[in-house]
Amino acid sequence: IAQAAPTPETVLICGESGTGKELVAWAIHAASNRANGPFVGLNCPVLSAQLMESELFGHCRGAFTGAESDRTGRFELAGGGTILLDEVTEIDLGLQAKLLRVLQDRTFERVGSSHTMALDVRVLATTNCDLRARIADGGFREDLYYRLAVLPLIVPPLRDRREDIPELVTHFLRRAAGRLGKDPCSLDRGADDLLLGYHWPGNVRELENIITRASVLNTGGPIGTAEMRPWLIDAEGGPQDDAADGM
Repeated sequence: IAQAAPTPETVLICGESGTGKELVAWAIHAASNRANGPFVGLNCPVLSAQLMESELFGHCRGAFTGAESDRTGRFELAGGGTILLDEVTEIDLGLQAKLLRVLQDRTFERVGSSHTMALDVRVLATTNCDLRARIADGGFREDLYYRLAVLPLIVPPLRDRREDIPELVTHFLRRAAGRLGKDPCSLDRGADDLLLGYHWPGNVRELENIITRASVLNTGGPIGTAEMRPWLIDAEGGPQDDAADGM
């Protein structure tokens, strides 16, 4: 992150859901020479192809049914700053071709307009998919991949960086306490060991949820193993039980 941030290059942030890819994007923007400019995100999976094009590039009045006024797109809103294309693999193939041209030429047009506008935006993108597999099955353009993956960053899953768990637990305990207006809770040694040994399928997001739940339900005293174990999922997808202690 420290090496990528000061550069103007496009960054592709890869990792499982819940690993903190959006936070990595924020960190890159905050440490870049565009930190004083806007940071504009777009959650790609939630939009249809037509709406996605309008969201990205904007549109002119009358460009399509329902376009009753001009609209400024995310690229334009991010001028002088950074745009984050969250889960970029969900963009329709036809729109991928237009996005490729934008990245190549650094220009774009609003939907329904022939006026070409210059692009002054740094592009960051995230994905939780195996992009090579998506390219192989025809779901993602290989040429767009190479445009996005100038600087690829891999965010490891929490199970591969267990040494971060104690610091994250402390952070989430303090955050939950601040929201709840009380002193941070504590975990006993058994609960600490349980969290360190867990495989975290939901990654950091799951850890935050567990710590928040424990903070809300705690009625005093350290949070113990018996309280926390029912909230964790075993390797087969079911809730952990006491039998796990003997394994």
